[in-house]
Amino acid sequence: MNLEKFGQQVEEVRQRGQLLQYRASESSRLQEDTLLRALEELGTALEELRVAEEELREQNEQLTFANQQVEVERQRYQELFDLAPDGYLVTNLEGKIVEANSAAAQLLNISKSFLIGKALINFVPEEERRAFRTQLLQLSDMERIQEWEICLQPRKGSIFHASLSVTTVRGRALGGSQIQHQQGKPVGWRWLVRDITSRKQAEEKLRSIQLQNLELQQAARVKTQMMSVVSHELRTPLNSILGFSQLLLQRYYNLFVPELRDMVERIIKSGKHLLALIESMLDFSKLERDRLALNLQELNLVELVTATVEELRCLAEQKNLTLVLHANIKNPIIVNDSVRLRQVLVNLLSNAIKFTDTGGVFVEVQQLNQKQIVVMVKDTGIGIPESQLTHIFQEFWQVDSSTARKHSGIGLGLAIADKLVRLMKGTITVESNLGEGSTFRVELPREVVH
Repeated sequence: MNLEKFGQQVEEVRQRGQLLQYRASESSRLQEDTLLRALEELGTALEELRVAEEELREQNEQLTFANQQVEVERQRYQELFDLAPDGYLVTNLEGKIVEANSAAAQLLNISKSFLIGKALINFVPEEERRAFRTQLLQLSDMERIQEWEICLQPRKGSIFHASLSVTTVRGRALGGSQIQHQQGKPVGWRWLVRDITSRKQAEEKLRSIQLQNLELQQAARVKTQMMSVVSHELRTPLNSILGFSQLLLQRYYNLFVPELRDMVERIIKSGKHLLALIESMLDFSKLERDRLALNLQELNLVELVTATVEELRCLAEQKNLTLVLHANIKNPIIVNDSVRLRQVLVNLLSNAIKFTDTGGVFVEVQQLNQKQIVVMVKDTGIGIPESQLTHIFQEFWQVDSSTARKHSGIGLGLAIADKLVRLMKGTITVESNLGEGSTFRVELPREVVH
């Protein structure tokens, strides 16, 4: 009922009631009581009618406000739908597009006006349409599908990888259709379309990198195993060569002419050098395979460093280098593997002596705090270029890797020292200036625990 017309009718009834009340006042006294009661009832009815009118007005205002809110939300939804960065489509049960946003039209390279009414399968490559139809038939029994990956073929464009998320639409008309549907019955699907070509390319690149990593790991395992086998196979005959050479020199030292004696001594010296290289390769292979365990014991750090320095002093003296040890530590007792710690010191000291031609090598032992100690090996040698500092602890890495290099070695000394220090839960760092020298700093816990 029109609210204004309803108000007019209420006003007419009120006016008639007032007229009846006026006429009743002029009637005889006999009918006065009856008429007055009727008029009172009529007045009560009119009042109830006015209350109903007010309620109807209020409901009408609420309904108008609700309709306005619905329209605002509808416009807001439409704006979100049209301006969404992902493609959105709505299709009927046959897969024909009844709604589409701008992103979907852009993905499929076709305007929205031409997109409406088209079958979605038209944008599927021919070789995938059979699978698409099969999935479309199964959609009727499914509420939603997440991350359905498929290739799409836009108009006059290249095929791209797409991810489809499909949700069933139930119990409403699609695309402005006036056909009414039973409540709860599927009437179509809402499609979220995303271009995942970049993601697929990244995944393929990641798979390629993982495959390369597996191949590198396999190559590293083969390399380590080969080093271990070759080292073992070389060490046995080399020990025999050294043993027989030393025995020969001891028994017939006085019978050999100086020239022959010098040859045997060179054999022994070269054999010891080769044995040291083989031992380094064996140690490295054990460290690579995590098969080297520390033999922890309590030891005097200052005594260990002093003994190691004295063992290598002859090498420094041969090059007229100064070799100085300075220890500033109140409590020299630590818990570590004395053999492996000595190996680290020998590698650092022998390297420092090898690459220093003038000046000297300086060793410092300090207490960093109650739980940490520091050993530093400084030299005045050739130094290391800044560009190569990050590679200095890599296996087989050498500053001068040419065949005509001045200094011998296979580049395992610092790599072994680095791995041993890390096994001891410590750190090793280097600072160097080309032409001025290098400083290697080893920080270790006072007590190494398994």
